Amino acid sequence: MRHITFVRPNLGTGPSADAMAPLVFAILRARTPDDIATTLIDERIEPFAPVATDLVAMTVETFTARRAYEIAAIYRARGIPVVMGGHHPSMCPDEALQHADCVVTGDAEGVWEDVVADARAGRLQRRYGHRPGTADPGPIRFDRSIFAGRRYGPITLVQVGRGCRFACDFCSIHAFYGTHRQQRPPDEVAAEIAALPRTPLIFFVDDNLFWRRDRFLALMAALKPLKRRWSCQITIDVARDDELLDAMAAAGCAMVLIGFESLDRANLKQMRKNWNGVSGDYADVIARLTRRGIMIYGTFVFGYDADRPDAFDAAAAFARSTGMAIANFNPLTPMPGTGLYARLAAEGRLLRPDWWIDPAYRYGDAIFAPRAMTAAELRDGPMRARAAFYALGSILARAAGGILGWRRPGSIAMMLAANFVSRREIRRKQARALSSGEPLPTLIEVKDAAT
Repeated sequence: MRHITFVRPNLGTGPSADAMAPLVFAILRARTPDDIATTLIDERIEPFAPVATDLVAMTVETFTARRAYEIAAIYRARGIPVVMGGHHPSMCPDEALQHADCVVTGDAEGVWEDVVADARAGRLQRRYGHRPGTADPGPIRFDRSIFAGRRYGPITLVQVGRGCRFACDFCSIHAFYGTHRQQRPPDEVAAEIAALPRTPLIFFVDDNLFWRRDRFLALMAALKPLKRRWSCQITIDVARDDELLDAMAAAGCAMVLIGFESLDRANLKQMRKNWNGVSGDYADVIARLTRRGIMIYGTFVFGYDADRPDAFDAAAAFARSTGMAIANFNPLTPMPGTGLYARLAAEGRLLRPDWWIDPAYRYGDAIFAPRAMTAAELRDGPMRARAAFYALGSILARAAGGILGWRRPGSIAMMLAANFVSRREIRRKQARALSSGEPLPTLIEVKDAAT
């Protein structure tokens, strides 16, 4: 075996304006023998054009599963074996095996090496890996040469750790990692960042950067001398500790993504996120961060049992009035493997049990029957909230308010760029099919085509 092609499928069609380098392929490249050449095809930034290769490896998210199966059929019809890994194959391995020669569950470290060795020897197995969240994946290494010459957004991605200490009802991360958590030593992370080319922003891809207080403070201390601006996803409980907030600001934090999720306490309890109230009133949390020049990217989900049609407008008004730099308003999406999916299935409320491969599904459609609104209201409400938040007047008003709060011209520029990119991406994705919509080839049809 001389060549491996890595493929990152796209959601829908057309290039994405917010595509960032997919770090998973830097991990795979780092664990691929040097004598094997690799090619990356990322549909988000380039048209799909299959090249001659000996093995194809795809990372598959639930939203890209249908497109991944279409691409796999193209290669397999030519007798080229396809390996699928990532969240979706880990949650739905039997489904993925209908469209792939091999499925890897869980993290790639310690498994990918076996896949490559077996493929070289002509003995590729059907399944590899461990049950997600049950084994230590070992040291995290990256070979970013796989991204050379590619035009991603001007943001450098860095990973400190994996997993989250909370177990929200809807969260696919908890479904994947369970209670397992892992973090790299702060000095190792700082050394990696120091060696990377400077970009306007570093984004820590961790699902929750705040794990333990002592480790978080150590990471902030390691980042401070680098004088880099960065952003992260973090849970709201960090905001109850002034020392942590001061350390974040001093270390260069420009923006935090926080899942506010709902303004209704009953919803927070149902989604097992009632701890969102430990830091006090949402507006006070936002003010504490803003006073330190840290911008807020807030996310909201709709469809829990206490949500009524006016919830969309209330969330958009709150996000605007508190000066959030960016906000995301989404219909609740039951992902396979989550507690939410299991509960809605047991209640008989799933309208599209296999929505990710349903040819009639369109991005933004309601996937289940909500209690206090119609499915159409759940589909249309988030778009109404997005339209209000990303209206030109709203963008300019929030930018003007940020002049005093964020105190950095670079932050204002970053906020404006992000808002206009978000406007474009929302319009591009909404109501789009996840793939071509043609019937998916089955395993038998693909084999017949290759003979």
